[in-house]
Amino acid sequence: MISAAQASAGNMADRDTPFVFDEWYVAAQSSEIGRALLPRTLLGKQVVLYRTLEGQVVALDDRCVHRSYPLSAGTLDDDTVICGYHGFRYDAKGDLVEVPSQERCPRGLGVHRYPVREIGPLVWIYMDPSAEPRTEPPSEGSLDLSRWALSEGYLRLNGNYVSLHENLLDLTHLTYVHAKSFGTPDYAKAPFEASVDEGRYAVRRHVVPTTLPPVWAEPTGISSSTAARIATSTFVSPGLHEVQVTFYESTLPAAERTLFTIRTLHLPTPESHASTHYFIVHCRDFGLDDAAMTQRMHERLFTAFREDMQALELLEDTLRNAAAPFFEISVASDRASIEMRKYLKRRGQAAAAGSIGRPRLLQQSG
Repeated sequence: MISAAQASAGNMADRDTPFVFDEWYVAAQSSEIGRALLPRTLLGKQVVLYRTLEGQVVALDDRCVHRSYPLSAGTLDDDTVICGYHGFRYDAKGDLVEVPSQERCPRGLGVHRYPVREIGPLVWIYMDPSAEPRTEPPSEGSLDLSRWALSEGYLRLNGNYVSLHENLLDLTHLTYVHAKSFGTPDYAKAPFEASVDEGRYAVRRHVVPTTLPPVWAEPTGISSSTAARIATSTFVSPGLHEVQVTFYESTLPAAERTLFTIRTLHLPTPESHASTHYFIVHCRDFGLDDAAMTQRMHERLFTAFREDMQALELLEDTLRNAAAPFFEISVASDRASIEMRKYLKRRGQAAAAGSIGRPRLLQQSG
């Protein structure tokens, strides 16, 4: 059992904790962004995304400096965004370049342009308008496509992103939430190791021997009751959680084993305190050219991810409708998630105490 002092609700992030703005999050799948203005709410901020004529992704505050009309409701002329209310024009840097009702355009006015990075199938955005990025997107988000077959998808979760991270750090739930997809009865009782470092939290679970569920047995060909299933779930950043699982036949000598590895990048970006953009990239290092396998696994995995969504949305309903605060206990398997929530609470409080994440309507053209 975890002591009350170790797991005080007051020092752990929850659905009301301020957002961590000075981090990279996924704004969209690359395929979503084109020559149309795409509105998206990220960490409570309205952002508009589009591509320039040269194909570069632009992310601007979705709010005209004149009367706050959403720029996404306007039009795109070459690389210039035209507000659909009074025709104010903004270039790809976010600078105001034309006011139709007067000859002279005021200097030094504009909307914030957010730093973005397009890496593989994802577009990352740095959400702190008060400073330049102090880091680049997590390296785990970069994938060598020659080594992995991948599929990607998007789900919208009516729940808080902290709960999603916590769900991924304690995979005990596989036995129960995923009983019909990729859970097995022995998973919850399998031995595990927790790793706790500042800003990085992981749980590694060994399920050996076991019988793999069909979602893994069929593509790997391991149908015996002596399979090995080694899973590591890692909180990498507020916007990235990686789950890596390796399968093999445990009765074979180590030198004769064929290892089958999958990686799933879970990429939660808060929309609000009660809703989350849930981007997912699933990768495997076997059957790289088997498109049919990719499609089958994608369908089965997203069935399982929707099971997570159902559980987390039930949890969100319970918390939202609670008449009064209530006491929760924590157990040994919660150690990593408790430290992760403490970390998010510290980061969120630091953001709220300073200028991090505060709106900035005007900028100097530079």
